Order: sequence, then structure tokens, then C-alpha cells
Amino acid sequence: MRLRADSAGAIRLDGLLTEPVWREATPIADFRQREPLEGEVATERTEVRVLFAGDVLYVGITAYDRQPQQIVSRILARDKVMEAEFDGRPKFGGDDAVAILFDPFHDHRNGFVFATNPNGAEFDALLTDEGKEFNVDWRGIWHVSAKRTPEGWSAEFAIPFRTLRYPADGGEWGFNVYRMIRRKNEEVLWQSWRRGNEGFARVSRAGHLEGLTGLPRPGANVDVKPYVLGGGNEEIDAGMKSRSGVSHVGADLKSEVRPGLVLDLSYNTDFAQIEVDDQQVNLTRFSLFFPEKREFFLENSGIFGFGAPGRFEPPPFLAFFSRRIGINADSGEVPLLGGGRLTGRVGGQTVGILSAFTAAKYGDPRTAFNVARVKRDVGGAGYVGAMLVDRRNSETANTVGGLDWSLWPTGALNLQGFAARTSTEGDGGEDMAWRVAADYRARNGSASLSHLMVGPDAEADAGFVTRTGIRSTSGNFRYVFRPGRFNLRQISASLSPDLVTGTDGRRQDWNINVGTSPEWNTADDIAFFYSFGRSRVDEDFFLADTVLVPAGDYGNTTFTIFGSTGPARPVVLNVDANLRRTFGGTVNSVTAGLSATPGMHLGFKVEYTRSDASLPNGSFVAHLVSFRSTYAFTTRLSLNSLLQYNNLDRQVSANVRLNYIFRPGSDIFLVLNEERGSESAVWDPRSRGVRLKVTYLARL
Repeated sequence: MRLRADSAGAIRLDGLLTEPVWREATPIADFRQREPLEGEVATERTEVRVLFAGDVLYVGITAYDRQPQQIVSRILARDKVMEAEFDGRPKFGGDDAVAILFDPFHDHRNGFVFATNPNGAEFDALLTDEGKEFNVDWRGIWHVSAKRTPEGWSAEFAIPFRTLRYPADGGEWGFNVYRMIRRKNEEVLWQSWRRGNEGFARVSRAGHLEGLTGLPRPGANVDVKPYVLGGGNEEIDAGMKSRSGVSHVGADLKSEVRPGLVLDLSYNTDFAQIEVDDQQVNLTRFSLFFPEKREFFLENSGIFGFGAPGRFEPPPFLAFFSRRIGINADSGEVPLLGGGRLTGRVGGQTVGILSAFTAAKYGDPRTAFNVARVKRDVGGAGYVGAMLVDRRNSETANTVGGLDWSLWPTGALNLQGFAARTSTEGDGGEDMAWRVAADYRARNGSASLSHLMVGPDAEADAGFVTRTGIRSTSGNFRYVFRPGRFNLRQISASLSPDLVTGTDGRRQDWNINVGTSPEWNTADDIAFFYSFGRSRVDEDFFLADTVLVPAGDYGNTTFTIFGSTGPARPVVLNVDANLRRTFGGTVNSVTAGLSATPGMHLGFKVEYTRSDASLPNGSFVAHLVSFRSTYAFTTRLSLNSLLQYNNLDRQVSANVRLNYIFRPGSDIFLVLNEERGSESAVWDPRSRGVRLKVTYLARL
């Protein structure tokens, strides 16, 4: 697509493409279905126009609909229009919506994503390495407005060029558009609409924007974002109350030191506005894994990905995991004194350097974290990279270094892997971790194989390691049938064998999983899985910190069912049941959830999980209840709350956050936290706190 440049006439961002300059721009309109009928012309017409004026890039969308009264648009809150699937790839929520993708460096790997719905709700994200990571927590500076019309709906995006990061000489960009027609669950794209090895996340299959010449270059190109914070805490112990005040000042600085290379500096970093983690009951012998939510670590975070990702389980090995910085897993938050990151593109390389320093707390001394990363482009979408991670303080030091790669011999076959060496001073030693894997995706099926080794002395103190001293071989084979009857869209069948041995050759675990999952054109889906195998437990452990599981060899059988009603419905039901015979008894978990959007301002989700175990050494029943709500007064003022109850910890907790974006990039946060529960009564107060935080973005 050739871009139209125009500096005459201002565009009024009202969601209606009524200005003459829009009519003069040549639209793209040849959209095709990915679902339900691959390659067929979209059932509803879409027109997209792109132009730029001054320092702003504009995108105009006209989403025609012959039944405009059936358009689904219930979302107003920010960051709800799309979400990441279980494999990290993007998918739409429950509304009609449209998403646009820019690949300014045309590296065929990474992209910026902006999306909206007929209400003008805002969503932005970063795509890394062809969908290896879909970072939905990134937040850029831009504007959007949308309106429903008699012909359907339309939207206008206004994106400052400095938000996008682009090469100095301009040229050709990667570009794609993705639309969801929700009542039909119809997915349409301008490019990359084939199933299997394509889709919106495949940046290398996007179309092109031409005519990007003479683009503006900001002068200093520095964003300064100071903050002030005040508040207080109250702790209650044995009926005694202690109160303390809290006050902080700090600042973040962002500068594009050269086109595409961004420097982030942070002083006295604070994360008071971040939502608390969802509580979980650990029904395994391994550590739980919680995602990163803190803004400082999110932009370009995919650059620092190195290791073996997990799908339905925690990652087996990550050289770097940013939650190791400033969070003590056993005790709580550790003050982050400051840090800096340099990330982006330099020629045919993607580079990342990170340094951060945490204060002494919980018996740990002041600690420094340093990470260096480089990835060299290979072929159309692959790379070969290197990584060095170092965590050290006055008592110990740990270093992880290695090489990794992702290569595409064909458009459907991806070969990937890594080899890393770890070294720990003091009582530790040196060891290796490595992985090789192949992933093949065809139109109606996929196959993957991988082999992983983590040495017995491998340590990644700034990363994440599920367990050491293992060799793991796993596969997944999946085929999709499309019967075209009973309103079924597809039925997938899968086979997943896994074998884990110790590095000494002794068998640890083996498992064979078979499953099937039908999906209807209504987007209702359900999945059934059955697995059987054996597990060896080498050391005693306490399940959910409650029941002793002795070392031994155990047979395993598991029946799993999960499903959900279609997201277009005003009330969405989901269930996830996992019934296991293991550890000489039974371990079960059943989760049921209900999500509702009574109107575009209000949305909520209530979820209940019952976990129970009956083992030779004891039993327990755990109840987790959570209630999450969002009230969006406008696209810039929202109230979010999360209430949780955990009977094992005898704890009730509440996290309430009011966020007002008084100008793009500048926020006021009011955050309330409270915990209750004791041995005698679940409603006894434990602690409470309040924070008022104000940030102000100055763009120089």
C-alpha cells in the first residue's frame, strides 16, 4: 500500500472519516477470511486509509456492516479489546474490533499493535519474534476515536511517529490489519490470512507501507516522567496496631539515542499502581510462576527472552526473569534503587542491555543485576543470538551466558534452541543447560519435538529454573478436522508424549496425553484430555505446604476438561477441571468462572476454585474465590478491583485501583490494599495501606 502524505487541513479525531483528505486517500479493501472460510472474501467490507501530517501518522478504518444493530460493543475500559492466548499469540476479546500492526524497521520479526472497538476503547501491545511474545502490558502515547454509523462503524487512529521508533531514512514498513466480526466469529485480514503458518502474529507475512519519506525527527526526543507518591500503612498483630507514613519521589527517563535504539533510566522506581498477583494453590512439587506486570521491565521485554518457555506449565529454564529484580518470593517487595535499559535495533541486530540495583532487605545485601543481549537477523525471520546475565552482591555471584537461535528453513518449519553455561561463586559450581526443538505448522495440523537438558548444578539466580539434573524429551502432534456439520467449526485431536530422565540416565517421569477439542461457530468450545504415566519423587515434599508426599515412584492418571462459552455472549461461563490419581491417592482441582459485561462501563468476573487432595499422609480441601471488576467511567477514568479469599491461608485480600489519565502518559493513581484473616477469625484485620501517586510526562 502506498502511503498518502498530506499537511493541509487538520483531522478532527471524532471517529468519523468526514474530512476531505480521507476521501482523497486510496483505501485498501481486499480483506479475506481466516475463519471460518479460509481465503474467502470477507462477508462485510472493510476499508483502511493511511496518511501522515506533521509528526502524526493517521489510520482511518471504515468497518461496514449490513446489520449494524447486531454489532457487539460492550468494552470501554483500556487494554481489554485483545488478549494473549495460552501460547502467547494475540486474540480478540468479546467485541467487534480492529487491530493494526506496524513493523517500522521492516525486520519481519517485531511490531507495534494498536486496536480499538466501536466504543473507541484503547489497546496497544508489542509483538516480538513472530509472536513468540505478545506484550499486552506495554503502553504507548497515541489517540483513537470510534463511532457507530448507519453503515457499521468507523475509527480514527492518531499515532505520533516518536511512539513507533523508525529508521532515519524512512522507506518501507511492514503493515497489516485484522478485523473481528464478532456475531459471526469471523476473522478477516488484509495479509497473512492463511491458517497454519500464518496469522496476525506472523510479522514476516504482513503487507507493506510505501512512501514513508521525509518523516519528522524529533529534536531531543526525551521523555521525562517524574512521580510523587504519598500514603500510609497500618499493621495489626495480636490486636496491636502500628501505623507508618510513606512518601517517595522518583523519575523515569526515556530517550531515543539513535533511530530505533531506546534508553530507559529509572531512579527510585516505584510500582504502587501494579495489580496484585492472583492467588494460587500449588498442587505440584515445583515452584509457581507469576507473570511480570511492572512497566519499567515491559517495553521490548521480548528481547531478553532466552531459554525454554512453558505452555501449560512453568518454564523449565529461563536465563533471565525480571521478577527476580525487586521481588523476594518468600518475603515481598524489595526497593528498586534504580536501573537502566538500552534496547532496540542497530542495523541487522536487535540489542538489549539492562542494569538494575536493589536495596538491602530481608537479610539480603544490596544486589546488582546486569544483562546483555544481542540477536543477529538470519534469513527472512530467523536470528542467532547471545545472552549474558549476572547477579551479584557482597555474598555471592551468579552468571549465565549462552547462545540461542531461531531459524526458518521453510515458512512452516521453525528450528530453535539454546545452549547456556551457568557459574556460581561460593558453594555453587558450573553446569550446562541446552535445548533443541523443531516446530512444523501446516494448514490442518502441527507437529513439534524438543529435547531439553538442565544440569544438576545449573543455577540461574536472575532467571527461573523449574528443576535441575534432568533430560526431557517431549512432542506434540495435532490434527484439525473441519466437518462442516452440526455447526462445528473444527475438531482437533492431539497426542503428546513426554519422557524425563535424570542426567544420570534414571527415569524420572513419563507421560502420554491424548485429547480432543471441538469448537463451534458460536465460539463455544470444550476440550477433553486423558493422560497416563509414572513419576519418581526423589525427595519428600509438602503438597500445598500441607500434606507430606514421601519420596517414591508413583503411577499417574489424569482426566482434564476445560471449556468456555463464546465471548460474544453478555455472560460467559468457563470451567477447568483436573482430576488426578497420583502420589498414592487423588489430587483434584475444579475451577468455574462467570464473566459478564452488563454495559460498556461495567465488567466483572467471579471465579471459584476447589482443590482437594486425599493422600496416605493426610488430606485437605482448598477454596479460592476471586471477584474482579472494572468500571470505566470514560476511556481515561477507570476503577478496578480484585477481591480474593484463600481458606488455606485464612486470608481475605482486596486491591482497589482508581486510575485517571489526565493527559496521555500522565496518570493519577489511588490504590487501596487490605488483608484480613487470622487463626481465630477470617475477618480479623491484618494490614491495610493507601497510596496516592501522580505521574507527569514531559516530552522534550
